[in-house]
Amino acid sequence: MSRTCAQLMLEMLAEFGVRHIFGNPGTTEMPLMDALADDTISQRLRYVLGLQEVPVVAAADGYAQASGTLGVVNLHISCGLGNAMGMIYNAWSAGTPLLITAGQQDRRLLFNDPVLAGDMVAVARPWTKWAVEIHRMEDVPSALRRAIQTALTPPTGPVFLSMPVDLQAELTELRATPPAMPDVHTSPPPATIEAAARMLCSAKRPMILAGHRVLERGATAEVVKLAEMIGATVLVDPPSSHARMGFPCDHPQFAGWLSHFAKDANARLAEHDVIVAIGLDLLREYLYVDDMPVVPEDSRLLQIDDDPQALGKSFVPELALHGHPRTTVAALNQQLGETMPETLRRDAAKRVEQVSQENAEARERLRDEIAAQASESGAKKPSPSALMGAIADVLPADVAVIEEAATTTSAILQRLGVIKRPDGYFGHSGWALGWGLGCAVGVSLAWPGRPALAILGDGAALYGIQGLWTAAREQLPVTFLVANNRSYEILKHGARFLELPNAQADRFVGLDLREPPIDYLALAQSFGVPAVRASSLDKVREELRQSFDARSPKLIEVPIADAPHGPK
Repeated sequence: MSRTCAQLMLEMLAEFGVRHIFGNPGTTEMPLMDALADDTISQRLRYVLGLQEVPVVAAADGYAQASGTLGVVNLHISCGLGNAMGMIYNAWSAGTPLLITAGQQDRRLLFNDPVLAGDMVAVARPWTKWAVEIHRMEDVPSALRRAIQTALTPPTGPVFLSMPVDLQAELTELRATPPAMPDVHTSPPPATIEAAARMLCSAKRPMILAGHRVLERGATAEVVKLAEMIGATVLVDPPSSHARMGFPCDHPQFAGWLSHFAKDANARLAEHDVIVAIGLDLLREYLYVDDMPVVPEDSRLLQIDDDPQALGKSFVPELALHGHPRTTVAALNQQLGETMPETLRRDAAKRVEQVSQENAEARERLRDEIAAQASESGAKKPSPSALMGAIADVLPADVAVIEEAATTTSAILQRLGVIKRPDGYFGHSGWALGWGLGCAVGVSLAWPGRPALAILGDGAALYGIQGLWTAAREQLPVTFLVANNRSYEILKHGARFLELPNAQADRFVGLDLREPPIDYLALAQSFGVPAVRASSLDKVREELRQSFDARSPKLIEVPIADAPHGPK
């Protein structure tokens, strides 16, 4: 049966199980868009329209992370790819499996440098696992199969395909055969597992660093069991790279997150003799402090990861286990269960009691600090911590939380243990702004039965504000909470941290969003999203409850006080 190459590609995606394509089209994508209008295609693939590439790619990113499947996004030629690059960087940093496609100019014009044409492969290559432009109709099936397999095979990540507009319209009778995915559940040899078990049995004060790949590879239950067996304190990824939460934050052994400042991270890890790093990058620091290593010299490092580049990348481990986190940790748990002496089991049980008590006390101190700040606010703007405390009071158990408000959130929801499902947290990985709003759209499409809360800084929200239109068009149950301190507060923190002279005197240029004031309510309403301003903590709680019950999009602007000086 003859059909166009665009139709062939869409049939292959549908056969593979893809159900949504995110995009913002242009002329070079018209054959693809025309194919999407066919009844045979439109019944299997849904096109999710966005107004600009930032929220479009962010939505595909959120959808892929939430669904655990391939995210597919179609961009316009060079200009669209250029607009999207910040969000592609985020997906690259998070290891999100995205298939990014873009139309290229007609092959018959390319030699003459037509309008909008460019070397998109060279542009996309640094932040993708594989990037290629297809020039022959016969290569379309192979290229698509290779792209899908590359995106989804650990270490996962985005891939890019460029397709000339005339190639999309070319007729073909090639078969729409989807890829056959390999089994990625590999495990190290038994001798290596035994060596890791011996190393853990020798630990007196073990620490587990549970990275986002723990959750993404379905290894959370295995890591919880390991932590309980060896009596470990558990930290998750630092705020600079914790795309997901690798350990339940309401578990008694959860102790927060690792700092993204080397000096603070070293101090936190120094009391632990064995450090088990599972599915995370050690360490993506925020700013240079000094040459102090993150991993203390006296600590023994055990790494477990299916990303070989993460093993020993910055620090030399005593033992590195290359394998799927779930399979590898399960094998390690079995080995410990068979060989761990009873005396060590009793020691581990005592550590569990001690760690649990310390963490419970830390949570109680945090609650007291939040309550004190809330009582002090009165008629004034609430502090960031007081706002997060109010959110914690009304957070549903099944909510998906998307954070892009670095100086407001401070991982308070995790530290209080109120995010009841580890899969329900999405943090900013690459830090290219504008991600959070679009990500919430994609998460909500992947989980239509669950409410979503996007906690956004005012500056970050503006980078992807067009995503509100898609939320309204799709009538998604997303609450967009904009914490408005009328500034790029994190940059002020960074300037103070660097001890810049004018920053120490609170003199800044280009970091305030005060005049003219930005009307977030009018912006939201212009995109079709109802909006309110909540100027008190009681009003925040009331509006959040109503929004979670309504299961439709809503924006809540909360004016907040400036965050306390100094990085968090």
